[in-house]
Amino acid sequence: MGRYSVQVVGMVVVAMFFIVGGDAAATVLTGAGFPQTFVAWTRFALAAVLLLPFSGLKRTELPLMLDWRLALRAGLIVGGILCILTALKTEPMANVFGGFFVGPVVSYFLSALLLGERISVARTLLLLVSFLGVLLVVRPGFGMTAGMGFAILAGCFHGCYLVATRWLAGEFRPRFLLLSQLLIGAVLLLPFAFQSVPALTWPVLGMITVSALGSAAGNLLLVLVNRTTPAGVIAPLIYSQLLAAMIIGLLVFGQWPDQLSLVGLIVIMLAGASSVWFAGRGR
Repeated sequence: MGRYSVQVVGMVVVAMFFIVGGDAAATVLTGAGFPQTFVAWTRFALAAVLLLPFSGLKRTELPLMLDWRLALRAGLIVGGILCILTALKTEPMANVFGGFFVGPVVSYFLSALLLGERISVARTLLLLVSFLGVLLVVRPGFGMTAGMGFAILAGCFHGCYLVATRWLAGEFRPRFLLLSQLLIGAVLLLPFAFQSVPALTWPVLGMITVSALGSAAGNLLLVLVNRTTPAGVIAPLIYSQLLAAMIIGLLVFGQWPDQLSLVGLIVIMLAGASSVWFAGRGR
């Protein structure tokens, strides 16, 4: 991997499986009648409560929670989660994440435009090829559904979130950055969380815990990686989330992409893996 170690790749891949596992638990909850705002709020609030004792939060850091940049970053991930939960209500998991993978393209170009990170012809072409794979999954103008529209919007939010994370990673501690995201996100969602919430049972509480911890653990790993690795390098590694979505979607929901979607997913993964190869060689 050249400058970018196998450890970095491993951390991002594990993060993707954690996040998709959390999304699978959240999908079970929305399928049981819980509104997306409630499910998203529980992910932020419960993860914040569980991680607070381990965050190393200092009293002097509390005023930093009012930093508008942290609020912007939290708002981006809130928007992304709400959109992907909406998409997962009606669309197969692998297809949703296929549409979601417009995010790495957004992240790659925004990191160059806003952060001055280097881009290359080879990696740009490969990301554009991966975008063609996204189009095969989404099929704009050929039976594209509202759910897939939300998947694309989720990807745009997440691509912006990745750039914001890279922007702030050198200025704030990783655990503080994650905690601020959780606390601010919980505050933003609170006014909308408790509308028509069904009864809470022990299995439901278990799903809420899995959803919250999967999301928190995955995002903590991403914050740690972002401290030392450019967003343009991390972005292609996010493609491993597609493999996680295909595996978890099959095991949990019995879903498998149709032929055209499967071709698109394979194109996305191959182009992403090739982009990682070029990134590791500084090309």
